[in-house]
Amino acid sequence: MYKLIAIDLDGTLLNSNGIVSNETKKILQEIIDKNIKIVLTSGRMIDSIKTISEEIGRQKYLIAGNGAIVYDVEKCQILYKNFLSKEKILNVIKICEENSIYYNIYTEKEVLTPSLKYNVLYYHKENSNREEKDRTKINIITNMYEYIQNSEREDYLKITICDEDKMIFNSIIKMIKQIKGIDVMEIEHMSRKNIMQGTETIELNYSYTEVSAQNVDKWDAISYILEQEQIQKEEVIAIGDNINDKKMIENAGLGIAMKGSTPIITEIANIVTEETNNSDGVAKALKKIIIDT
Repeated sequence: MYKLIAIDLDGTLLNSNGIVSNETKKILQEIIDKNIKIVLTSGRMIDSIKTISEEIGRQKYLIAGNGAIVYDVEKCQILYKNFLSKEKILNVIKICEENSIYYNIYTEKEVLTPSLKYNVLYYHKENSNREEKDRTKINIITNMYEYIQNSEREDYLKITICDEDKMIFNSIIKMIKQIKGIDVMEIEHMSRKNIMQGTETIELNYSYTEVSAQNVDKWDAISYILEQEQIQKEEVIAIGDNINDKKMIENAGLGIAMKGSTPIITEIANIVTEETNNSDGVAKALKKIIIDT
């Protein structure tokens, strides 16, 4: 019997417009009513995940920053964290700015960005459909290096680096990988998200990676929760679509890849959903595995 389901957000639970459908909410609520824990696992910051979490229903934990944080929703406190130091952040910023490549920095509460582009533009558009209290906080900073250098903050969640030109992107990532004491996520496919511009749907396509502290992984954060709840890994379902979901899909009792996932995830998963994230793929898979059995 499964006791915990870990679900990635972007490309998995959320559709391309960043929405959890009513059908998916209904199925997840039925699963929660069976006393099975739902844990949302994402690269996003705490407040951005909490907003989605509240739409679904009762949850005790969420995982932010790809495993950098385990957050107790009931007590509103961080239980576990593994952050990037200010020194590492400044090293990455220097490389990005010297090579004119776009980046943004996540704290546990906000995104620091030089401009509204790529993933931050997506969050900005997502915010327009939310009440003020539920919006992802975006802070536009003119001189990022100076801002971070003068900040009293010493710990940061992660840095996301984006570019449309794959060749430029790869050359910059090669430089960043020379920095000791960080992990750079390997990404095999471009991000594809939709935003609405008036009545027109615009697709955002870009290469991206995420820089985090060493040994940050969603599965390590899940393992912390399993220890707290005395749940065995065989009692876990993990669902995702990208390389940052690899370890949790490999280690869970049942690893599920979304239809259209990056190839390595499809290869290692026990099951691939019959539908994509735009067609309630998570809900339909879990209905078959949990509700209809």
